[in-house]
Amino acid sequence: MSTRDETTIDLDELTRDGLFFEYSQAADPIGSGAIPPVPYAEFPAALHEQGPTGAIPLDLSPQLRCPGPATSPSLCANFLHIRPGESLRVRPNASSQLYFVMRGRGRTQFDGREFPWGPGDFVTLPAGDAAVHEAEVDAALYWVHDEPLVRYLGARAESPTFRPTLYRAEAARAELAKAEADPEAQRRSRISVLLANRACDQTLTVTPTLWAMLGVLPVGDIQVPHRHQSVALDLIIDCKPGCSTLVGKELDDHGRILDPKRVDWKPASAFVTPPGHWHAHYNESGAPAYLLPIQDAGLQTYLRALDIRFGAPD
Repeated sequence: MSTRDETTIDLDELTRDGLFFEYSQAADPIGSGAIPPVPYAEFPAALHEQGPTGAIPLDLSPQLRCPGPATSPSLCANFLHIRPGESLRVRPNASSQLYFVMRGRGRTQFDGREFPWGPGDFVTLPAGDAAVHEAEVDAALYWVHDEPLVRYLGARAESPTFRPTLYRAEAARAELAKAEADPEAQRRSRISVLLANRACDQTLTVTPTLWAMLGVLPVGDIQVPHRHQSVALDLIIDCKPGCSTLVGKELDDHGRILDPKRVDWKPASAFVTPPGHWHAHYNESGAPAYLLPIQDAGLQTYLRALDIRFGAPD
């Protein structure tokens, strides 16, 4: 039996990247500053209202100190602007993509299939082929995918985990109207519907990594403070002036957010709610408001780590 000859092994090379930390020095890398927190950020509709056909990443990678573009450590949100008669081809290294049509009409070609779309429609795409989006009239889409997560893992997203799916605006709004008309609606924490996919029978989410909610904030309503460990990339679909969100790290003894940051809602604009931060939504506008939060809660739910909590303000 032969024995290993350690003289032929470069132990310095094999061990040079190994490190050790005393527990208290590495247990909280955000608190110590080794890794930055997800920042607050707002992205106005002006980004997609004019200019050439193209993708506009809502990029926070410099603040996150990660390869970009990225809006959070695991997700990248974008505005797509497509001029009439033009097309846009995208192929992210992503396991999940979600598109929401803010305005315009057109179609998407993916994996030999064609998906027609118009205002209020959703399209979800798995890993696989490139997607080609063609616009009949001036169009803007909100596009979120998980390439930052796949990139962090050093992986290639090649095998689809769900089928490409179209969610029509009429069906989504009908389900939301049904939820709003339910006699129990006012006793619930929010009036909304969650998009889901048959492939996600455990997480009950729109893709294995993504969570998407179509919600309405009625006139004079308040969504009480709540928090979760998933990031929220919030798109305001439509609203009148007077709608807002308060966001902060802690609650006081009465369940109110301490030292909150106020985000005033604007139609077709987006903002980031960091994971673990308390947030509450207010409608003082005199008209219903509609919102679309997209989160990495599919992943968080599968990891059993979402930890959603609700405050109880007096």
